[in-house]
This record gives sequence, structure tokens and C-alpha cells, in this order.
Amino acid sequence: MRTQLAALLPLLWASYASAAFKVPKNIRGVNLGSWLLIEPWMIPEEWQKIGGENSCDCKVCIGSEFNFAKAYPDTVDQRMATHWETWFTQSDVDTLVKAGINSVRIPLGYWLVEDLVDRKTEFYARGGLKHLKRGLRQLKAAGVGVLLDHHALPGVASPNQMFAGKCTTDVQFYTPYNYRRALVWTAVMTALSHLDKDFENVWGIQAINEPIMDATLTPGYGDFQKNFVLVTRAVELGLGIRVKGVQGKQANVKATLGASMKTAASSDEFNEEVSSAISAALPILDNLGFSTDSGAASFKQAKKEPLHMTFMDVSWQYNNPANPADAAIGPQIYDNHLYYSYGGVADANEEAYLKHICNLDRLEASGALRNSPLFFGEWSLATQFEATDEFLFKWADAQKLKYSEGAGWFFWNFKLGKNSGNNRQWSYFDILDKGFFKWNPTAYNDPNVCAPYVVNTTETSS
Repeated sequence: MRTQLAALLPLLWASYASAAFKVPKNIRGVNLGSWLLIEPWMIPEEWQKIGGENSCDCKVCIGSEFNFAKAYPDTVDQRMATHWETWFTQSDVDTLVKAGINSVRIPLGYWLVEDLVDRKTEFYARGGLKHLKRGLRQLKAAGVGVLLDHHALPGVASPNQMFAGKCTTDVQFYTPYNYRRALVWTAVMTALSHLDKDFENVWGIQAINEPIMDATLTPGYGDFQKNFVLVTRAVELGLGIRVKGVQGKQANVKATLGASMKTAASSDEFNEEVSSAISAALPILDNLGFSTDSGAASFKQAKKEPLHMTFMDVSWQYNNPANPADAAIGPQIYDNHLYYSYGGVADANEEAYLKHICNLDRLEASGALRNSPLFFGEWSLATQFEATDEFLFKWADAQKLKYSEGAGWFFWNFKLGKNSGNNRQWSYFDILDKGFFKWNPTAYNDPNVCAPYVVNTTETSS
């Protein structure tokens, strides 16, 4: 028997309106990578312990979540549950609080919404949503906000990447079929973010992580950006949450949840793709225990604040990319990733790194293209050369100093597994212990670290 929405949520909006989380004015955050979406390079020992393989071609060995589930069809759910339960724990939450972290970015795969998976051709574990809810409860109790990041898209959005969930050159996300599945995912996650008390600390949803950089290889991506925003705003309108710029229909309070959402999406402001995605999301919400036959009067306890929509900023792509600013309706925030370790940013030496970061102009460049406010959603201390501890003290300060000038930052990652060989430059917790970062995220070992390197001309963002 389906659980009634009214039984799951408080009767009065006022009973928890004060608990609604907003985007911090200055994000000081970390990514919870390799928790609900594993990248085996980050946790080699832990990955091998549950049955994965390391030091191999991730396309052919058990080097991705897809291949893992395919290799262990009868035990994958239990094996992954063991990882989900132990990789992110209350102890980690306590460390985040001690470190002054005010938000986390949680990478997620589309398979978290299990009804979207084609079990004949796609292989992923079940049960992740339960563990996400557990983590959200722990983070909420600690006062930590959350950005839900749709990191691994249906059909795979980036080739040969562990973070895509499946390592393959066969990229199929940029197709009508998979765009639609991503929009259904968005509708479901938006509804949960407003109706499920465990999601009260969710302040935003990120549409996609690191799409292919060449815009000629991502046909339809600009339309997807617009529809991603429209789906979220239509769901919110159906829940009685008004967003500036949306004038669409709201259902009568006597309507059901399903009727209310459909009515909102039937406005001329929303196209058929949006309406279709919302219709497809309704039975999924039923399966998750949120009866779409419930009366609309109970919607009033939904979070009043609209979610922040998040995209990689327009500079991520080249060859005439779509500008996500054109999709904006209501609050929107933009993400930029900057890794010096992969080359193409600065010459591989200490002087070049510090000179480049201390004259960074990406905030100004993105702002000129209306991609503001901008945060840095991924960065690390990794370098192309063998870095000394003395340099890493400077490198940590300089990067954090520049990334803090915008909306803030999320470091990649909160921690790494045992014997990864990368903890000193990729694990926030280990870096804290080394002293490269202060436990107060707004403090520096040397707040004047950039003074010797600032020049009159600044770097030009590519």
C-alpha cells in the first residue's frame, strides 16, 4: 500500500520552514567523490576488497561501476552496500564540521533513480537512494548544505572516464532518448528535494559534470540546459513554489500531486519534453512512497526557496558552445574546474604555477559572459612535477585564495582510500593533517602568498 504524502511530511509548512538551507554566501566545501559513484583510482585497496580490479584498462576489466555490476549480478547490491555504509560515515561528517566545511557536492549516477535503468543492457547496483538519504540526514544534523551533482548521465556523457559510471568510447548521452531520461531524473530529484525531509539541506542540483569540451560533439546540449531548468521550475510551480520569471498555471489546492504537476507543466511556458518528463516522473515518485494521488493541500510544506540550478560555465566548451546563462529562470550558479596536473594551464614548474594562479581572471571572464556567480567545483593540489612540502604550503594557499574570490569552492576530494599514492595532494582530510590547509577554511598559512607573483597582465582563460 502506498504511503500517503501527508503521513510522511509535517502538516504545516511553518513547522520546518526555518530549516530550509540556502546557498552559502561563500562556499567552503568538498566533494564526496567515490561514495555513491566510485572512481576506482581513488580507492584501489577498497575497490579490490569488494571485488574490483586495478591497474587495468577500465573499459575491459572490472574498472567501473558498470563492469562491476555486470561481473557480480547476484551480489552487486550487497557488495556496493558494504562500500556505501563504510566510505562515508558519521566520523567523516564530524571531521567536516571540525574543518568548517559548509557545503558538500555529492556526485551521483542516473541509476540512483532505479526505474530509469534498462536492466537488459545497463548494469548498476540498486539501493543507493537509501544511503544518500542516510548521508543527507547526517549532514543536515551537522548544518552542512548539499549540491546534488548529476555526475554520471544516462548513455554516458564523457568518453573513457570512470566518473561516467562506464568507461567507453560509445558516448550516447547527447541523444533525445537519454536527454529525456536525464530530465525525468531531474523531475524526481527536484520533487524529493522539496518533499522529502531528508533532502531539506539540498540547495541545488547540477545538470551535468564535465560534458565533452568540443561543442560540435554535444548536439542538443543547449536545449537540454533549457529543459533542465524548465523541468525543475515546472515541478516547483506544481508544488506552489513561485519563481520569478515563471507565470505558469498552479493547480487548485484540491488537486492531487500528479494533477498539480501536470497542470503546471501544461502552461505555454513549458514544452512537450518538459511535460513528458514530469508525467514519467509521477509513477516513479509513487514507487518511492510519495503518492501522486495525495491532495495538493499537503504541498504547502514544501521548501519555499527554489533550487539553484547549476551548470559547468560556458568556458568549459569550445566551438561555439551554448551559454547556460540563456537557460536561467530563477536562481542559477556556475561551476568551473581547474586542474593544473593535467597540463595545458601553466608550465610545469613552481614559478609558472604560482604566477598563473595569482593572476587568474576566470571570474571576470565568466562574469562577462553572464556566468556569475561562479564557484570552483573541483580542484586539487596535484601537479605535473614532484612537489615539495614547502611548495604545497604555498600552492594550497594561493589556490584557495583565488577561488575564494568568487562564490567559493569544493575541493576534490574529501578523502582518498588507503595506499592510493595521491592522498598528499587529493585528500582534504590528509592535507589538513599535513598542515597545507588550516582547519579554519578561511585562514591561510600565508595570506600574502600571491604578492610576489601579481603582474599587470592577467592570464587569458581558454
